[in-house]
Amino acid sequence: MGDPSTAVSRPGPDEPGGDEARTPPLRPGRYDPADYAGCVVRSAEDTGVAPLLLMTVLYNEAYKPHHPLLERLWHWWKPGASFGVANMHRATFERIRRRYGLPRRWQDLRDDPACAVHAAALYLKDLDRTLPERHHRRCTRDELLAMGYNAGERNMRAFARGVPPGPMARSYLRRFRAHRSRAAAALTKACGAWDEDGGPRGGAGR
Repeated sequence: MGDPSTAVSRPGPDEPGGDEARTPPLRPGRYDPADYAGCVVRSAEDTGVAPLLLMTVLYNEAYKPHHPLLERLWHWWKPGASFGVANMHRATFERIRRRYGLPRRWQDLRDDPACAVHAAALYLKDLDRTLPERHHRRCTRDELLAMGYNAGERNMRAFARGVPPGPMARSYLRRFRAHRSRAAAALTKACGAWDEDGGPRGGAGR
């Protein structure tokens, strides 16, 4: 018997995450962020973030199953848990929803992967706006944005000034670097040649 999954249609033009995004499988270990590479590229193009940054963040956030049923059970046990394939907390989503007039609710993230990917892209866009152009050379801009996604804007700006990341942020950064080539391969498979600088091979990277 296969893993239960359904196609979730994008609700309207306000959420350009993709035309359809299948629900992640119920069986642990079967979820693959590469399934949402198309959503990643469309949301990245709409928001102006680097597709490779967004794709790698999805890989970093793939440490737990993302099936809607499992997320409902997890939320029952831990009300403050994050939702969706991009693991977004409610407070973060509400800021994004108000700023961009999103028609969906936070709870929809667990049922609509395209919506979750698009919300993550909008959050990375906001983080990019607040990150100074000049920053400490310890990390690349995408690495700082990824740590900001995980640790918040204030910590991201501190890391940019040269404040050493704590253990959790360092762990997130290690995983982000390790997943970079895997994310690039997923984008290449879905959309053609992609390099690890963040853009189409032969184009300008980040």
